[in-house]
Amino acid sequence: MNEPQPASRHQTLAALGGVLSALAGLAVGSVVAGILGSRQTPVVAVGSAFIDRVPAWLKDLAISLFGVHDKTALRVGILIVLLALAAVAGILAVRRWWAGAALTAALAGVGIVAAATRPDSGQIDFVPSLAGGVASLLLLRLFANRLSTSTGTSGAVTRRGFLQLAAGVGIGTVAVGAGGQLVGGRRSAVKDARLALNLPKPPTLEPPAGVQAKGATPWATANADFYRIDTALSVPLIKPSDWRLRIHGMVDKELNLTYEDLLKRDIVHKWVTLTCVSNEVGGDLIGNALWSGVLLKDLLAEAVPSPDADAIQSRSQDGFTAGTPLSTLTDDRESLLAFAMNGEPLPLEHGFPVRIVVPGLYGYVSATKWLVDIEVTRFDLFDAYWTPRGWSEQGPIKLASRIDVPRSKAEAGPVTVAGVAWDQHVGVSKVEVRVDGGPWQQATLAADGSIDTWRQWHWTWDAPRGNHVLQVRAFDAKGNAQIEAEAPPAPDGSTGLHSVDVRVS
Repeated sequence: MNEPQPASRHQTLAALGGVLSALAGLAVGSVVAGILGSRQTPVVAVGSAFIDRVPAWLKDLAISLFGVHDKTALRVGILIVLLALAAVAGILAVRRWWAGAALTAALAGVGIVAAATRPDSGQIDFVPSLAGGVASLLLLRLFANRLSTSTGTSGAVTRRGFLQLAAGVGIGTVAVGAGGQLVGGRRSAVKDARLALNLPKPPTLEPPAGVQAKGATPWATANADFYRIDTALSVPLIKPSDWRLRIHGMVDKELNLTYEDLLKRDIVHKWVTLTCVSNEVGGDLIGNALWSGVLLKDLLAEAVPSPDADAIQSRSQDGFTAGTPLSTLTDDRESLLAFAMNGEPLPLEHGFPVRIVVPGLYGYVSATKWLVDIEVTRFDLFDAYWTPRGWSEQGPIKLASRIDVPRSKAEAGPVTVAGVAWDQHVGVSKVEVRVDGGPWQQATLAADGSIDTWRQWHWTWDAPRGNHVLQVRAFDAKGNAQIEAEAPPAPDGSTGLHSVDVRVS
């Protein structure tokens, strides 16, 4: 015999009905996005819109808390908020159907508006959120009806009836979600196209001799370990055969290039260290890789920029833009349109099929991934993505250094202290270390890979027992010391000296 459920259990079941309705709606939205070939699933649409509107301080906070997992944290956060509101909608729908329906429709409306207003939005990108919202409303109605007073039950809510519906919706949601993975096969198609590429190989993948310091982080950063900070919640998917690049604006000759056009040109292989402007003092948002591609200055020379032009605005497939000084693309630093990283086609997450690599500039003003457009222009004629959000218009990298070892503990006696220093396209001439605020001691520099890469160093410390503070500073190729005053990443990069607390036993 089915017993009536108490009021608290009734509310719990109502909330569960709202959550299951929302999850089913998300699954339907993902399937529809896969069918339409759209990246704008409901969660991606809302998350991307959030990223577009986030203030600089909140971006810094997210990166400081979650690092390269900031997008995962954002997805989880969106789901938590959505499901919490869906639970409220489920409770409201049982009491007053119109109230629960209005809240569910409002949540779907957020996704619809977010998808329709993205810079890279197509005419049908709102459809996945619309379909998901309709599915959620229909299921919410079913749950509300099941939990409402009905003839012949004397108002009793049966556990069996609700669980049957909940189980059916749950199984259906899983099945629809699995179907979405099968339908949305574009990612697999792009991966297959990437693996099928036969790109020109660099003469060697080995780092230059003598660049590795004992104890320091590897001089060459593996693709899988390279940091990723960008605005794409869902990675743009472009087959090389579909890729096009337009170079236009204040030029005498507009260029339209295909992927094959790039491969027919002279290929350059170059070690370059990239650093994120969000990197805190001593942070790990930095990596060094061997990039392969075509010199941007050669392409710009063909386009013939106007003498009045002083910048380019580069655009990603997902609508992100960066403003880069034209002089940094035409000088001797060999800025690249890169299509390979460490001898392999660019990973999808790092800009496949083509991205920009500019030595000496933070990525937010230069390292456009999934590149599709370059406009030669002037800084006073446009605002790039991050400029209205409080970041500086131009972002030259600042001289910095970091201690890699020891981390926090050591044994008394000779201890290797080692790390990296960087000032891309200027170079590092000296690194010094001190203990407990004492005199600075000169470290030994490893060989210099180039002025566009980081430089490793090490120093032997005769460590006594106790608690100590190690500190490091670097000097650039002109003899200038790095800035000691502490400053946060915004608006143009952090400053300060990296310190490590070490307990010696």
